[in-house]
Amino acid sequence: MTAELVRGQNHPLSQARLEIRVSAGAPIVAGATLGDENGKVHGTEWVAHPGAPTQPGLEVSRQAAADHRLAVDLDAVPEVVHRVSVLLALPTGVGGPVRFGAVAAPFIAVTGLDGTEVASYTITGLDAESAVVALELYRRQGAWKVRAIGQGYAGGLAELLADQNLPEAGTLANSINDAVAQGMARSVPAPPSRTADSDRHRPQTAPAVGPDQGGPTPTSPYGTQGAPGAVPPSPATPPYGEPPQNTPASGYPAASGDPSATSGGVNYSHPRRQNTTPPPPAPPAPPAQPGQPGQPVAGDATGWSMDERLYNQVWGMFEDLARTTAAYRSAVDFADSRMEKELDQVLSDPRSRIGGQGDAAREAAQAKHAQLVDQARATLDRDLAQLTAEVDVVEPALPPPYARWDNPVWHAYRVPMETPMAVRLGDLHLPESDPLRIPMLVRLPLERGLWIDSGASGSLDGAFHDSHDLRRLALETAVAHAARLLAVYPAGDFTVHVIDPAGSGAQPLAPLVQTGVLAAPPAVGAAGVTELLGRLTQRVDLVQMAVRGGAPESLPQGFDTSEQLLIVNDFPHGFDDRAVNQLRYLADEGPSVGVHLMMVADREEASAYGPLLDPLWRSLLRLTPVPEDHLADPWVGHAWTYEPPLVPPGSQVLQQVLTQVAAARRSWNR
Repeated sequence: MTAELVRGQNHPLSQARLEIRVSAGAPIVAGATLGDENGKVHGTEWVAHPGAPTQPGLEVSRQAAADHRLAVDLDAVPEVVHRVSVLLALPTGVGGPVRFGAVAAPFIAVTGLDGTEVASYTITGLDAESAVVALELYRRQGAWKVRAIGQGYAGGLAELLADQNLPEAGTLANSINDAVAQGMARSVPAPPSRTADSDRHRPQTAPAVGPDQGGPTPTSPYGTQGAPGAVPPSPATPPYGEPPQNTPASGYPAASGDPSATSGGVNYSHPRRQNTTPPPPAPPAPPAQPGQPGQPVAGDATGWSMDERLYNQVWGMFEDLARTTAAYRSAVDFADSRMEKELDQVLSDPRSRIGGQGDAAREAAQAKHAQLVDQARATLDRDLAQLTAEVDVVEPALPPPYARWDNPVWHAYRVPMETPMAVRLGDLHLPESDPLRIPMLVRLPLERGLWIDSGASGSLDGAFHDSHDLRRLALETAVAHAARLLAVYPAGDFTVHVIDPAGSGAQPLAPLVQTGVLAAPPAVGAAGVTELLGRLTQRVDLVQMAVRGGAPESLPQGFDTSEQLLIVNDFPHGFDDRAVNQLRYLADEGPSVGVHLMMVADREEASAYGPLLDPLWRSLLRLTPVPEDHLADPWVGHAWTYEPPLVPPGSQVLQQVLTQVAAARRSWNR
């Protein structure tokens, strides 16, 4: 059970290796001090801060951020240390809030390495303070405990450090503030090679712009198979390009300067990083044995926060798997081509077609072929073993937006205070690497709608052939996607609507309806379809006029500025020609102004509309309710197998998460 502490309360710690997670409503600085049995900090070398983020048994973040993860190993701290105090402060000289009373109450959680929450503390009652001792881990009679402190200081870091008897308090506070303001801890050295094989490393340049972010559609620099024996280059972006409607919209956003971006009021443009300072380096990996690959580490990538480092690491694993599999396939193609060529040369001479000479030539060619294939497979197996070890480390460390539904991190779920950079929509794998799975992460806000295909599926296992089962499973998949989107957005920032004209989806939709997370009951009948589509179409028109006119403040008072998601079930039942045109309009124009579409439909059932609906299907990202190899990769010619993120049978995690989301929405609406 998680202990929810109040100020002054303590709780025993049964684990030595811990993670301290900090969430705040604005970027803050996180640090820690080491104290002796009297609580005295003996010098600046006893303080971990952005300019010096590591101390024995302790690592803190290297920059200011709204969310932090501090690593603690109590067995590794020196014996003279009896107290570890966690410090939070608002950065100075960089703009933003100057007192904690102007931001949301900081939330602190002490967790195990598996994400299980041990104790938590919400620091309430802060006003003019700009620095606070959040909590302390202290040693008592050979055992460690955690105590909620919540002691604030209006004089900032200097006053806080001076209160801990640090003689150089003012100087150290200034150096910490300078490190944050000037980016002193943000230089990016080349990270160590991920394996001993120097030709397998992550590209260190910033990813290029993909087609969904305003850049050109990528084309493969080599064919679908590549030159015989060639090793395809690692793609510069997450290799999802623009094969028709079957390609995920993911990757990094374009550079700043989007003319659609507006200042003040409502801004529906995709978030873009304005700071041109390079992100901080990834934490160093443990040293490897000579000739052996490095030990995998969660967060082994550059980024401004742990979530961004994990996001970049996941995409790095995707690129590594795409590249090593392409190299293996290319080597096998080369071996096949070489054997055929050698056999053709032998058999072209009639004298070699009879007797033992022809048989010997065939055996020799086949032996060379087997040797080349075995060598390629050995290299692939080595790379897959390294990637599998990395996935085993990264998967348990993923935050809720990136985690599977069976990840223990959901047991400690709390409604977030800011939107994450991406969300998980399923898993990806290739036939050569089964059972290795790579999370499929898509950037937020969504730049394309989603289409959950309820039609005849080419599922790999052939388990679903009944149309009724597929429709039910497709809607359950849509509900799981909608629940995750609701869970990763702050309260009041995401609104879900449902169209179910015939009421056929009552059972799969029950988690959304019964928990009260929907904006209104599902729209039914032709009248319900018309009313809801008309309302959302009008919303798109209003926001577009306001943004294009440069007057977002002109929106009506009380206008709902949250992101909107419309789930459409049983299309085209209940849709007339006008409703179909409105649906196409929402699919095309909605994402840019915060209205997103999730279609649960069988394309064949809408075939009566002919080519009229072709642009609709192409504008949506097609996902399936069962595993299917339909996601195309134009960089190396792979067809990735997609697996939907279904909730484990019998699990109550969906109800528990949606119940918390509903409670947060009610509190926000008061």
